[in-house]
Amino acid sequence: MSATRGQRNPYQNRVELLQGTLDMLILQTLQWGPQHGYGISQALRIRSGEVLQVETGSLYPALHRLERQRWVRSEWKLTESNQRAKYYRITAAGKKQLASDHNRWEQMVDAIAAIMRGELEGGES
Repeated sequence: MSATRGQRNPYQNRVELLQGTLDMLILQTLQWGPQHGYGISQALRIRSGEVLQVETGSLYPALHRLERQRWVRSEWKLTESNQRAKYYRITAAGKKQLASDHNRWEQMVDAIAAIMRGELEGGES
């Protein structure tokens, strides 16, 4: 994530990291079953112990991005309260992407944890 890398600036890298993380979290939420946008945001909020609160200004662009990638599909249905809502469902391609994202996420978490523990490459400290 260096500023000297290509044409990208650090802010752009940060935005992509955040978008990629949100995309992964949405795909994970949809693994539990089809859901409308509000349901996705509530699931993320509740399952994160109230730490993650995804605003509609971030959620819906992410859902549209995931649809363009064909990682989710949507259809209009009635909610439990008889209101029309767009329900999103993860596709086979989305499941494959989620597995890939999850592996990369685990590597990133391990790398950050090693840095925070002060470990050197090769297990030295």
